[in-house]
Amino acid sequence: HLISIPVTNTSVNPARSTAVAIFQGGWALQQLWLFWVMPIIGGILGGVLYRTLLEKRS
Repeated sequence: HLISIPVTNTSVNPARSTAVAIFQGGWALQQLWLFWVMPIIGGILGGVLYRTLLEKRS
């Protein structure tokens, strides 16, 4: 995200992305699901990787 903000004016905030996509329409609405689903999948994947690789077992 940090690289694409100056290039494409992308937003890191899904709520802001939703508002812009509603006004833009078309391709912006088609890609909107990515701004909501991918951070959730990334969080789940990060939690699973932490528990698998880094968590100390007792």
